[in-house]
Amino acid sequence: MADPKKILIVEDEEKIAEAIEAYLKNSGYETSRASNGRDAITIFEKKMPDLVILDLMLPEISGEEVCRHIRRTSRTPVIMLTAKVAENDRVQGLDIGADDYITKPFSPRELVARVAAILRRSSEKDPLFSKMSWNDSDLEIDIIASTVRKSGISVSLTPSEYRILLALIKHPGRTFTREELIGISLGDDYDGYDRIVDSHIKNLRSKIETDSANPQYILTVRGIGYKFGA
Repeated sequence: MADPKKILIVEDEEKIAEAIEAYLKNSGYETSRASNGRDAITIFEKKMPDLVILDLMLPEISGEEVCRHIRRTSRTPVIMLTAKVAENDRVQGLDIGADDYITKPFSPRELVARVAAILRRSSEKDPLFSKMSWNDSDLEIDIIASTVRKSGISVSLTPSEYRILLALIKHPGRTFTREELIGISLGDDYDGYDRIVDSHIKNLRSKIETDSANPQYILTVRGIGYKFGA
């Protein structure tokens, strides 16, 4: 029997943290909790969870800084929780590496469903090809090792960014709509922020393009979506 997936809950409101933990445990997950940013980083490095549920408004170290710390060393999925509802706040959370964004108040059942969808897709492997490179190894992808290198330097992608990139490179020249890429990265049942794909594409370009303002790999097809053009 497979070991249960480990979830780190970072939330300073005890009642919310307890509710999330209860639903996750009832769904078979192993949980850890932190009530401030400093403890979150310590527990993350010690436990190496499979996914982090991260509140933005935290004492000591902000949720944004915790997410940046995670992204410097890991592609562990991050779901952000916040009371902020403005579009700019959502975009900022996605820009610093979150895979999903849920505003308070929220349904714990919906949160657990999103956790399951993200974990399911982050564990998927594609056995059809293993290593690919473009432009004299300017961009390299090792599917088996789940690694991406730009100009010989390792690039850290979030699970959602990685799944989008894999889908694009498997079908070079094919245009994917935003809805298709949402299904690939977050699941067909995702009904949240519909421009989340644009934020993931922006982050991908900043990591794999030489000039993100003039991309050569991930191209925009106006009015439709995106394609891999190398």
